[in-house]
Amino acid sequence: MPILSVSGLSFSIGDHQILKNISFDVDEGEVIGLIGPNGSGKTTLFNVLSGFLKPISGTVHLRGKDITRAIPSKRAQMGIGRVFQNFGIFREMTLEENVLVALESLSKDQRGELGDLKEVVKGTLEMAGLTQFAKQKAGSLSGGQMRLLEMSRTFKTGKDLFLLDEPTAGVSPKMTHQISDLITGLKKSGKTALVIEHDLPFIGKICDKVIVLDVGEIVLHGKPSEVQKSKELQEIYFGADPTT
Repeated sequence: MPILSVSGLSFSIGDHQILKNISFDVDEGEVIGLIGPNGSGKTTLFNVLSGFLKPISGTVHLRGKDITRAIPSKRAQMGIGRVFQNFGIFREMTLEENVLVALESLSKDQRGELGDLKEVVKGTLEMAGLTQFAKQKAGSLSGGQMRLLEMSRTFKTGKDLFLLDEPTAGVSPKMTHQISDLITGLKKSGKTALVIEHDLPFIGKICDKVIVLDVGEIVLHGKPSEVQKSKELQEIYFGADPTT
């Protein structure tokens, strides 16, 4: 059984249809890349999957349970974690405090499953490679370091499925490598992720499969090597082949 199953998902605002009959499955332990030009519906799809928007038709199942109408907090309790494109870091808090706030937002049972929160905080900062900055305010970090902190903080909350919205946006090449390693480590631990990205080499490095959206529809779905070589992908990003 897939960890996530999306079937016939459509979403509109007024007469403008943003998502059109989206269907795909995600198996446990997979990293799936979600790519497409601006305005193709990628972030809207994430908003529907995480419960911030309700579809006009279609279903979303998590581990076989219908969560199509579930509110965001319920989906989070069921194991969906999301890292937004805009930083969700408290800049005036220390790195330790940022992680602790996220952990304390969990239910008592969820916190209990994680064990000693001090050790979890320590492990989170080690995962991000930011241990030496533990007592510093998060606002002193670079954009890439903030991204690592936010991702590691989300990964340590006991979720199983992660929605990552452009994790490498605005970060340096060095930080991109660290983010790649972080997601690869997540996969090795048996977790699952959907990743919105524009960096095709990055997608090719970390993802098992790629879904390409264009004007709200899935136009390609396959292995990164297959998708990157496809004529359709070139046409979506660069227009029609001038030689034809």
